[in-house]
Amino acid sequence: MARVLITGSAQGLGRSTAEELLRRGHRIVVHARNQDRATALAGLTAQGADLVVGDLASQQQTRELAVQVNQLGSMDAVVHNAGVYADEQRFPTAEGHPRVFAVNVLAPYLLTTLIDRPGRLIYLTSDMHAGGNPTMTDLDWTTRRWNGVQAYRDSTLFLTTLAFAIARHWPPVRSNAIDPGWVPTRMGGPHAPDDLQLGYLTQVWLATSDEPGAKVSGSYWHHQQQLPAPAAASDPQFQDTLVSTLEQLTGAPFPTLTR
Repeated sequence: MARVLITGSAQGLGRSTAEELLRRGHRIVVHARNQDRATALAGLTAQGADLVVGDLASQQQTRELAVQVNQLGSMDAVVHNAGVYADEQRFPTAEGHPRVFAVNVLAPYLLTTLIDRPGRLIYLTSDMHAGGNPTMTDLDWTTRRWNGVQAYRDSTLFLTTLAFAIARHWPPVRSNAIDPGWVPTRMGGPHAPDDLQLGYLTQVWLATSDEPGAKVSGSYWHHQQQLPAPAAASDPQFQDTLVSTLEQLTGAPFPTLTR
């Protein structure tokens, strides 16, 4: 039995992942953005799920969220499911970052550095990362005209790169990126063509399975199949540039591996 944290688990893929893990007898920690959203998780907490609350668009609340998680005890796996799609506007956070960058990249980085290290880390990305811009230029979109789709593409490339950087720097941790597909969730829309069940089963499998195929690290997955990732995500120099940039933007040092 594993203990798994799933961010953004009030609905959609995160909710489905949490429900499936609970059905299989695992212990889960669910996450909601605020107390109003937490009411949607009452059915899971009634079955024994632990609950943590915090807005990932806020660095302060993300730090407080990490404290809540650590107070519950160590996790076997963390599924970084929460994400924002292509905002029509920049929607700056309190720290001045676009919301899509704050939620999709800065928050997973902060949680990764602050939560007691689990054995498995899973980052939900998108095949749109193939169109991401592999530079650290104007991450806050203060000199460019806002383009929500491009900002989302960039964020998924950065998140995939972070997953691979962790796999390289922390060999004992299995760190992988997953494209769940275009599935019918609030983000994907009701007419999305992919299978919702296939969209979350890879997360469940990588988080808990002892099958040899699930015991890998530094891979990009879609429906339990390994696929090639963009060259930038696998480039050690780009990985380290990204990590260094995230350290500066959050003030959270990337922990060195403690054996």
